[in-house]
Amino acid sequence: MRKTVLNLRTASVCAGLLAAAFGSALHAHGAEQELWYATPAQQWTEALPVGNGRLGAMVFGGAQEARVQFNEDSLWSGGPHDYAHPGAHEHLAEIRRLLLEGKQREAEELASREFMSVPIRQCNYLPFGDVTLRFPEQAEANDYRRSLDLDRAITTTTYKSEGVRFKRRVFASFPDQAIVIYLDADQPKRLAFELALTSPHAEHEVGAPDERTLRLTGRAPDYVDKRNKTPIEGKERFAAFVRVVECDGEVTHGDDGPRGKRLSVKGASRATIVLTAATSHVSFQDVSADAQQRALDDLEAAGQKPVEDLMADHINDHRELFRRVALDLGETPHAELPTDERVLASKETPDPALAALFFDYGRYLLIASSRAGGQPPNLQGVWNEEMNPSWGSKYTTNINAEMNHWPVEPCNLPECLTPLVGAMQELAESGRRTAHAHYDLPGWVLHHNFDLWRGTAPINASNHGIWPSGGAWLCLHLWDRYLHSGDEAFLRETAYPLMRGAAEFFADYLIVDPRSEEGWLISGPSNSPEQGGLVMGPTMDHQIIRALLSSTAEAARVLGVDDEFATKLDAIAALIAPNQIGRLGQLQEWLEDKDDPNSRHRHVSHLWGLYPGAEITPDTPELFAAAEKSLDLRGDGGTGWSRAWKVNFWARLRNGDRAHKVLDGLLTLTGSPKASHRGGGVYPNLFDAHPPFQIDGNFGATAGVCEMLVQSHRRTAAGETLVDLLPALPSAWPEGKVERLRTRGGFEVSIVWREGQLDQCRVRSLRGEKAALRCGDAEAPLALAQGEEAVFDARLNRIE
Repeated sequence: MRKTVLNLRTASVCAGLLAAAFGSALHAHGAEQELWYATPAQQWTEALPVGNGRLGAMVFGGAQEARVQFNEDSLWSGGPHDYAHPGAHEHLAEIRRLLLEGKQREAEELASREFMSVPIRQCNYLPFGDVTLRFPEQAEANDYRRSLDLDRAITTTTYKSEGVRFKRRVFASFPDQAIVIYLDADQPKRLAFELALTSPHAEHEVGAPDERTLRLTGRAPDYVDKRNKTPIEGKERFAAFVRVVECDGEVTHGDDGPRGKRLSVKGASRATIVLTAATSHVSFQDVSADAQQRALDDLEAAGQKPVEDLMADHINDHRELFRRVALDLGETPHAELPTDERVLASKETPDPALAALFFDYGRYLLIASSRAGGQPPNLQGVWNEEMNPSWGSKYTTNINAEMNHWPVEPCNLPECLTPLVGAMQELAESGRRTAHAHYDLPGWVLHHNFDLWRGTAPINASNHGIWPSGGAWLCLHLWDRYLHSGDEAFLRETAYPLMRGAAEFFADYLIVDPRSEEGWLISGPSNSPEQGGLVMGPTMDHQIIRALLSSTAEAARVLGVDDEFATKLDAIAALIAPNQIGRLGQLQEWLEDKDDPNSRHRHVSHLWGLYPGAEITPDTPELFAAAEKSLDLRGDGGTGWSRAWKVNFWARLRNGDRAHKVLDGLLTLTGSPKASHRGGGVYPNLFDAHPPFQIDGNFGATAGVCEMLVQSHRRTAAGETLVDLLPALPSAWPEGKVERLRTRGGFEVSIVWREGQLDQCRVRSLRGEKAALRCGDAEAPLALAQGEEAVFDARLNRIE
């Protein structure tokens, strides 16, 4: 796959040869799309993830004992609960008055008493259980290898013991809603193991309904906030089944002392194990489903299929999504190293293909943790082993939940937004109650966190929890979906009602700043995540709210509805306090010029308008320069997800080498005895390290690579989409190609470059919309019919 790039130096400008060159990469597969290791995982962050959106598992790959730790995305502590604080709005005016008078501490104290969520924290995402395989008859293993094939979405463990080659494959099937474990040996009757099903939950039972099956049932725990002893009662029931569905040996079951029930397999050469799991969750207000029947139905359906069919259906389903995009940055010998060693080696010798692997891994993780019918990916995607995970493994909407979805549109994975859309429809319901209780306003609002029970009120602490822009930001993902797809039915039926409700809230929420001679409208009480405390008028709020109001007005005009409301929103947006440039030449984080030049805080919230927003571009040169100054002051370090955001910032600033430097900093090994680095980087399994693990850095880095190669957030003077090719290509990637990235305006773009310059590109129009194509100082109009493709040379001359 990678060698194709290096041979393109003599490629013809003929469209047919170019199409062939592109096509050869799209479905190729090799070691560059594989994570692999020479030893079993000892720590959770060394294990390899599989997932089907709803079910996730971490595969440890042990030889004498193999652990598969699994999750189901709707298993949370607590139960349906309204977090809104009745009467909170009665204190809103006083909180604002105190802040405007500079009495921040008094305002925060009042807000802490009267304005926060009840209880003040939200519930936790929970682990489900473990499948453990023990191999008591096997001696020491040698010639060991475990791997994750990103193209097939299968983990494989192989080793030899006493001359027998053993292989174990694990995958999470979306078509069959099951996790499958397939074991085989290359000699007859040499495969023997014991299988146990366990759970970390205090309230659970394991039984054996038949000779080949184990059943786990239980109840999720109560949630108890340490600052408020009144618990939220655990309402969910959960159930899992594991069954040996195929085996050419003997299968029995029995008790195993403190380990509980177990299955035993002897005298086999192959065995297929199917694991299914479910909860009683129906919606954020309903937990009445029969968890056991759900899991059993999935088991019976999957158990009827031969493993070859289970595997084939799984691979075909995964590849239909994963193979839509391909990135090729050349081959390097580092691929022959175990992945953790490869990360270390990349600091000594450049390894562009490692960046391509990391890009592919982000797409893999998105597919594995966000599919229709499930929940959106949380702080850890769908993977978690802790009963009390960091930050509850919830949804943090002041950056992290949004970053999880940044690759959706450019990486041609629109289906992966579906769970977030479903969550937003529920958030709008609970958010209306919060808007009424906390602000006495119409519409809906979401603060900086939500959980499975769709808590939308401000949580944790007033100095950072009162931040009302989470729902507004999420709505812009819906608008971005429309800009990429042109799906007017989606805009009318789904996106616009949610956008309108959020805009309705902010139209009445903003107040005139009494300190402003211009009569600016400002947001508050709020904060600039996550520093500076409770304030009036943080820059990030204003950027997000402006974008929401303007996008909602534009959506109304596209649909031909709500003319008066759209005009009102435009007028309000024009009055919101504009971006300010401060004494250091920086973009101010607040209305006041108080930015600390020595701050290295991980949040660079005031640059939202640079990315993912679009109001700071080369077309606004003074703000563009001020944003760059702010980013320089903040530095290139930070936690994992912060580094990922900075990759996108530097890409939007059109500085490919700086973006690559930050990406290379993120691709630094941490959390391993081999690593000296202890800050934000990646764990041995390439999970992003906050630390601890947060998946957002994986997704943010993948989006950042997209931004380095293609950008489409700007518009021409005529209002058409500007598709900008290689705007931030780093010198470290002199040769490469990318296939079928999606852009706003409804285009799929494929690019080949060599010696750091565009060679050729192919553009396919999905909508028949006019646009402009640009690369450096070359520009060409795009006027393609729907479904039409065009090929362009290095100067953007169309090749007929």
